[in-house]
Amino acid sequence: MSENRHVPEAPTRARWLAPGEQITAHHHDDHQIIYAGSGVLAVTTDAGTWVAPGTRAIWIPAGCVHAHRAHGALELHLLGLPTSANPLGFDAPTVLGVSPLLRELILACTRDPGGGSPEHRRLRAVLLDQLRASPQQPIQLPTPTDPRVRAVCDLLLNDPADGRTLAELGRQVGAGHRTLSRRFRTDLGMTFPQWRTQLRLYHALHLLADDEPVTTVAHRCGWSSTSAFIDAYRRAFGETPGVHRRR
Repeated sequence: MSENRHVPEAPTRARWLAPGEQITAHHHDDHQIIYAGSGVLAVTTDAGTWVAPGTRAIWIPAGCVHAHRAHGALELHLLGLPTSANPLGFDAPTVLGVSPLLRELILACTRDPGGGSPEHRRLRAVLLDQLRASPQQPIQLPTPTDPRVRAVCDLLLNDPADGRTLAELGRQVGAGHRTLSRRFRTDLGMTFPQWRTQLRLYHALHLLADDEPVTTVAHRCGWSSTSAFIDAYRRAFGETPGVHRRR
């Protein structure tokens, strides 16, 4: 990422970002919960990119350099938490499941951030309780460091619908199937099929945010059929692409 800015305190507020708009790399002294009320949010660090539709939020620990990018018209909700209030104990960005209750709590706290009233403090206390109960549900594209893994990833980043096997891709980049398979696990912490699925879901979220039809998204991201895409999306996000679009 480019040179980062230091923003002393993580803000608590809601704001709109236009499609494609970015917030450049920066970091805060406080922890932050980032949530997309509409659209799709991508958060990038040196370690990779995390993606969050409306059923997910992203935890950013204090001091972590990160940048935002909007896909679709993004209603961005930023919730700052002091370092003394770390309900999750994570020291790296983490994608969390967002229940309907947690969603409403985030919206309420960020749309009316000012408030040291007893009611506001109770609201935040319930929000912290809900965060503690939120499961990790990552959609992440780790950044490869191995040159051979990076070469394969670059091919598929340019064309997520590319259906070639790892052995076929390996022949193009000059690496064997077994070597690449091992390198994907050690470099990215996941198998090649797992990484490809994450990539396709990542691109699918972008296309849905741009109002592409579900059938078009399935085709452009490499699923064999629209029903296969819908099933994969539901298993990943707990809802269908149609529900995501309506939100």
